[in-house]
Amino acid sequence: MRLRPEQLAGALAKGLGPVYAVCGDEPLLTDEAAAAIRTAARQAGAERQTSQVEAGFNWSAWASEFDSLSLFASRRLVELRIPTGKPGVEGGKAIDAWCAAPPAETHLLVILPRADRTMQASKWYAALERAGTVVQVAAPAPDRLPAWIGARLARHGLKADAETLAFLTNRVEGNLLAAHQEIEKLALLLPPGAFDLETARNAVVDVARFDASDLAEAFLKGDAARYCRIIDGLAAEGETPVLALWLFAQELRTLYRLAGGIEAGEPLPALLREHKVWESRQALVTRALKRLRAADLAAALVEASRVDRASKGLLREDAWALLKQLGLGLMGRAALRSEFVL
Repeated sequence: MRLRPEQLAGALAKGLGPVYAVCGDEPLLTDEAAAAIRTAARQAGAERQTSQVEAGFNWSAWASEFDSLSLFASRRLVELRIPTGKPGVEGGKAIDAWCAAPPAETHLLVILPRADRTMQASKWYAALERAGTVVQVAAPAPDRLPAWIGARLARHGLKADAETLAFLTNRVEGNLLAAHQEIEKLALLLPPGAFDLETARNAVVDVARFDASDLAEAFLKGDAARYCRIIDGLAAEGETPVLALWLFAQELRTLYRLAGGIEAGEPLPALLREHKVWESRQALVTRALKRLRAADLAAALVEASRVDRASKGLLREDAWALLKQLGLGLMGRAALRSEFVL
């Protein structure tokens, strides 16, 4: 029998089966599915025993360990990790034999990588499906990630609007473990109920030694030294560039629209109101617009997309270094123009 991860809790509530296999390459979801099975087994009084299949693994010795129950446990959960997804000929036979006649009061949990065609075509995998339950775990598609985050927030009594979910998605895209950590962090910092983008940003800032939102401010001021210190600090703290880039790119988009409006002859006060630039930031943005041109900002946005790809592992380049070059390049061009005019 095959189940989706969200169906597992309901199945376990009906009773513990003899055999389970959890397949997937997403560590968070795989661990959660395995943890749910362990919890059900523990509640049923099962004693857990674990093994990991590596080169030279002794399958005969493994099978012989389960001939008798512990004096202190009425049941056992035998956990078997096969990181390669390839138990070999001997291992395949051992799994097949177990599934054909599971030991009494013993439950098998096999943890595997994603089940590719070769694995699914194997005799031992078919035996797992016949004898028990196979849970196939997969990360949500990118367009489903905001809904996934929203559902996880709801478990803590939290609700976010679409803009906030987009912010969180951009911060953690491609890393569900990071998403889980952010959600847990928000659950600790915020009371139950709805929260908006600014609240989410402030919550993130409250726990960070280096503030990613300060990067855009340093750029607007033309403070190259501080801009570099912030990037170096965030990198040293082990932060990913996703949040810093998202905030910086948002600033670049606003500046690009404002600069384009100015060059088209529109009055700046009206543009600032139209693009919802806060009053407290208007002086800073105005100063930056005196140094930056729409063409430079358009080119910077193209480069920001390259930084984004690097931050997600799609390019073999250091995303922090690219982000530093991007900001310094813009500040450098602005400074050169200022000197030329003077």
